[in-house]
Amino acid sequence: MTAPASIDQAGAAPAAPSLLHRHAERRAAALNRLNAGKSAQELLADAILEEFRGRIALVSSFGAESAALLHLVAEVDPSTPVLFLETGMLFPATLAYQKDLAERLGLTDVRLIRPDPADLRAEDPDGALHQTDPDACCDLRKTRPLERALAPFDAWITGRKRFQSAERARLEFYETDAAGRIKLNPLADWDARRIRAHMEAHDLPLHPLATERFPSLGCAPCTTPVAEGEDPRAGRWRGRDKTECGIHIVNGNVVRRSAA
Repeated sequence: MTAPASIDQAGAAPAAPSLLHRHAERRAAALNRLNAGKSAQELLADAILEEFRGRIALVSSFGAESAALLHLVAEVDPSTPVLFLETGMLFPATLAYQKDLAERLGLTDVRLIRPDPADLRAEDPDGALHQTDPDACCDLRKTRPLERALAPFDAWITGRKRFQSAERARLEFYETDAAGRIKLNPLADWDARRIRAHMEAHDLPLHPLATERFPSLGCAPCTTPVAEGEDPRAGRWRGRDKTECGIHIVNGNVVRRSAA
């Protein structure tokens, strides 16, 4: 894997995509055509055991809906690397849930990915950066640490779904990231009812905050409860146009909240 394209704190990437990125986009399009109609379990088995064997990781927040995907991955191969971004600002309930769920599912390679201590001292010494520049805070605590952790991999699995927000409504099963890696979204077409049914069928524990109007969980200072009728991610960075932390880039830019 070649060095990733640089992304500034506003989410801007170089205008011209690299040859690697163009190749990855063609590969993602081919994979979408080849695997059309396959179930989430089939997509995961193909990616983990065949297409990207030994070169793929799952990135999980261990949030409100994470148990379903973690369970599916564990059924395919419990030794699949799981990258968990421990930003230093997560809800204590999320940290406890991560340990309990990983043990219950028998996941053997959960990696806690933390921000660089030197970067924290230099850029956010008082832990208040999220108040003045949430993009910079996410870059410091999520984007850069994840990019370092993903360096050995050619592909990664995410838990994003179309129903979560208007910005994700056209989400493909396969796409690319800014570094030219393949991203697999095996639950893209699942809705909240299907996720809950899967969790109940397999006796998977709910995140402790999932029943307290937190359908999407991030860092504690930037996550609020969601009212009935709102998008599941409406509580993330409430009051700002920001809808993504920056680890999910679309067309070279951090996705912003729709004006509608």
